[in-house]
Amino acid sequence: MARRTLAGVAALAVASVVMTPTVAQAAPPGNKDVTAVLFEWNFNSVARECTTTLGPAGYGSVQVSPPAEHIQGSQWWTSYQPVSYKIAGRLGDRTAFRNMVNTCHAAGVKVVADAVINHMSAGNGTGTGGSSYTKYNYPGLYSSPDFDNCTSQITNYQDRWNVQNCELVGLADLDTGEEYVRKTIAGYLNDLLSLGVDGFRIDAAKHMPAADLANIKSRLSNPGVYWKQEAIYGAGEAVQPGEYTGTGDVQEFRYAYDLKRVFNNENLAYLKNYGEGWGYMNSGVSGVFVDNHDTERNGSTLNYKDNANYTLANVFMLAWPYGSPDINSGYEFSDHDAGPPNGGQVNACWQNGWKCQHAWPEIKSMVAFRNTTRGQAVTNWWDNGNDAIAFGRGNKGFVAVNHESGSLTRTYQTSLPSGTYCNVQNNTQVTVNGSGQLTATLGSNTALAVYAGKSSC
Repeated sequence: MARRTLAGVAALAVASVVMTPTVAQAAPPGNKDVTAVLFEWNFNSVARECTTTLGPAGYGSVQVSPPAEHIQGSQWWTSYQPVSYKIAGRLGDRTAFRNMVNTCHAAGVKVVADAVINHMSAGNGTGTGGSSYTKYNYPGLYSSPDFDNCTSQITNYQDRWNVQNCELVGLADLDTGEEYVRKTIAGYLNDLLSLGVDGFRIDAAKHMPAADLANIKSRLSNPGVYWKQEAIYGAGEAVQPGEYTGTGDVQEFRYAYDLKRVFNNENLAYLKNYGEGWGYMNSGVSGVFVDNHDTERNGSTLNYKDNANYTLANVFMLAWPYGSPDINSGYEFSDHDAGPPNGGQVNACWQNGWKCQHAWPEIKSMVAFRNTTRGQAVTNWWDNGNDAIAFGRGNKGFVAVNHESGSLTRTYQTSLPSGTYCNVQNNTQVTVNGSGQLTATLGSNTALAVYAGKSSC
């Protein structure tokens, strides 16, 4: 969502999800569960990236930033203060949005829209599409009675009423228990569905009762649409993420928090039972990530500035069979509030501050690994009790990660058929012998990843 203080602290984060009316899944329908989150990319740039990179790499979905008209300003969080439900934000108009959806679909990539439906703006003015507004009056859309009676900021996360009825960082809080509000929100989401959107990331879900979201979702033209909810875990808080699994997946923030701790300060050997074994939600209803646009700024997770730790954490996430992964792809920042370079226009990756993590070779190559090994159990786990690990995914793939300070040479037992494979982490060939053994040398902070069907580099 937006930020924790209107002046500058980061606020909510995201959540990854999906469902059908009766069974929640960890990915949109289909067999590709990796989503590239192109944070604050404009729609024309997203369309091009679907064609050139996301489709060919095997990404199943792209998540785009909120398309609705919002308050003016260069900061990234202006996108999270809507003033109307017209597609008229910084990132493009209705035509650009529709073209993006069609282009991504042609490339085999589904589109998930970030949907800000908990609140409107925090002030008064004219929006990016020319709409005039005041904090509790959005002509033709909402007026004062459509907002919750509590007009003060949320102050107590141990109080459910306070969390779900008061204002998140001063943003006008919609009364999602009201018929008109529910109908109007559903109308916005149905409009996006009419343009071909395949799913939604529900911003600030924790600040709306689960029953309200279920009611809104039931009104959609496709009530079984992919639905991922941002509900940040907080120990001892009144509202818990597990409350929202009835309508779709929920982002498992603890996954990202703990990856930071393990990769920075603990042993990778601890990851042997990562997931439910650590007390997380069931894999089938959990969205996972190494970082997102909020957490990379507030320091609660790793981010691109963590270099090899960050890269290897993404490699592990894509290799490990828990949840549905998001790859955060944003831009360099030193100023927490700084909006996207070039107004969201990405002319080329790794220029003008665009980090393009989804296209880093070590990360991008793991998308096909994940697609190939889908449904395969972890096999042949090995660790050195410290910072070197390896594991297979049935007879379809094998990964080794060396997070030690020096190089590591050893022979690994795999369940792979004998043959030659490409180590997609560095584009060198390795051989698996008739006993399923693979011998390799890994430099410090590097990985190895091989999978069935990929023999040549």
